[in-house]
Amino acid sequence: MATWERFEREAADLAALVRERFEAAETHILATLRRDGSPRVSGSEVDFQGPDLSFGSMLDAVKARDLRRDGRCAIHAHPGKDGDAKVAGVAVEVTGEDKAAYTTGSEPPGGFHAFRLELHEAVFTKVEGGELVVRLWRPGQPVRTFRRR
Repeated sequence: MATWERFEREAADLAALVRERFEAAETHILATLRRDGSPRVSGSEVDFQGPDLSFGSMLDAVKARDLRRDGRCAIHAHPGKDGDAKVAGVAVEVTGEDKAAYTTGSEPPGGFHAFRLELHEAVFTKVEGGELVVRLWRPGQPVRTFRRR
């Protein structure tokens, strides 16, 4: 697993494209695993805190309970004509004194959960010149590009 900072070091151009897609909209789609293993999708905002991609949840929301039980998740950036970005990995809850760095002043009343994402992969997909171009990064590996007509 890797931090966002490591992604930027290993694949700066791809990391910039993915970050641009996440910063282009306020809300995105977070996929978590329900207790029975089936998927749950929820809206979520993301932020880039220090070396991490981070996101939050209202206190005791079902998506937070999913992540506290099994941190595996994926986040799909709000799609746009400039490409499609997804990241996947393991959400790690930020607690204690470290949580203060994740406050923005607009937290929901009653508290919140803060998570950072340990990246397992990042994908950027875009139609270029009549081809579907998929760029995939995994920690410690070069970016792989797949083209489909």
